[in-house]
Amino acid sequence: MPVSLFHVNAFTDKDFAGNPAAVCPLNAWLDDNLLLAIAAENSLSETAYFVPEADHFRLRWFTPQCEVNLCGHATLASAFVLLTLFDPQNESVHFETRSGTLTVRREGDLFAMDFPALPPWTCEIPPGELTSGLRGTSRAPETVLQLKDNYFVVYEHEDDILSIRPNFRELEKLHPAGVAVTAPGKNSDFVSRYFAPSYGIPEDPVTGSTHCSLTPYWAQRLGKNTLHARQVSERGGELWCEVAGDRVIIKGKAVLTLRGTLLLG
Repeated sequence: MPVSLFHVNAFTDKDFAGNPAAVCPLNAWLDDNLLLAIAAENSLSETAYFVPEADHFRLRWFTPQCEVNLCGHATLASAFVLLTLFDPQNESVHFETRSGTLTVRREGDLFAMDFPALPPWTCEIPPGELTSGLRGTSRAPETVLQLKDNYFVVYEHEDDILSIRPNFRELEKLHPAGVAVTAPGKNSDFVSRYFAPSYGIPEDPVTGSTHCSLTPYWAQRLGKNTLHARQVSERGGELWCEVAGDRVIIKGKAVLTLRGTLLLG
């Protein structure tokens, strides 16, 4: 059984940068175990699958280990495939997902994703694994925030974020939580990195979904609704973010790096 396969680098317009996602368009849903097996075979942080439904698409995201509730870069990658390769005359696409309806619009060379705003709250007593898992910087964090399955550790300087050498065994103990670290940026409004080893993603190159929380936090702190963000992983990526009421608009570029067919017996 052939399955179409695209690799798209999200939040960049360069090869070997941004966050690579696999996108598999389907006519009908395959068994969940097969979807997970394909994601493991792709060995990328996320594989996105979409199926047409009336005038929209049903979209799902899988890491190599499980299905997740929200993924930004694989949503951007899916919209790129649909609006650039499948239907270039269209300017927007609607996805139905575990996180509700997500709309992506083309804005020049950017793709603007309309996501829910998910402001984090102060974490009173951070778990010990969080402290022991973030090594490399001599300065203590300014604050630790939390939102359901993510911790957000805020530092004073971008250099703190760059110097962190995570202990993934310790961070893995925080499951189901991932860990974002963030600080004001030198050449952007803020920078971040994201670690989710318990989901098979030691460090995610660029994480759209964490910006649903990072954007409202930094917008309030900096007193501005429109922000330029950089994720300072080894591959790196750029995002343009805007608070719009209870929604966050996350914009980024994308580039196609592979197209082919996965052959299943």
